[in-house]
Amino acid sequence: MTPNLVLALVVGVLFGSGVVLLLERSLSRVLIGVILLTNGTNLLLLLGGRSGGAPILGVTPDAEMSDPLAQAMVLTAIVITLGLTAFMLAMAYRSWQLTGHDEVRDDPEDRRIVRRAERHELAGPDDNVGEAPRAPAGRVLGGTDPEQVDPEPPPRRPDDGTGRA
Repeated sequence: MTPNLVLALVVGVLFGSGVVLLLERSLSRVLIGVILLTNGTNLLLLLGGRSGGAPILGVTPDAEMSDPLAQAMVLTAIVITLGLTAFMLAMAYRSWQLTGHDEVRDDPEDRRIVRRAERHELAGPDDNVGEAPRAPAGRVLGGTDPEQVDPEPPPRRPDDGTGRA
């Protein structure tokens, strides 16, 4: 059986409108975008399965059975969507309580990067992924990385019994 063109268009509209809403700054619109995306995904999974009779052995011949895998995946996706929706609703409600709106604010680090890009400043050596910061000639880098959240503790010295380390 070929998928219905109308259902394929509905999947496309759900995906398109879901992505547009995900790019908004309001958490309630992001939530609606996630719900539209997951509903589009569920419909796409159902379109991918074979339609037919009930997938019960002995009741329906093997050639006429529907595909139970797509149905099981959609049921699982519905449960996951319900949990994600509840979590995002709680986040939007908490944001509304704290700030009076559910709009996501800019990160100060993002603003700093935009300002540097507008001034056409070159990237520093620590801005490159995978490269360690380079010290100027004749200097050795020391200390800890200020962006490292949990630096490694210094190595422990064995206690010699005198109470001094």
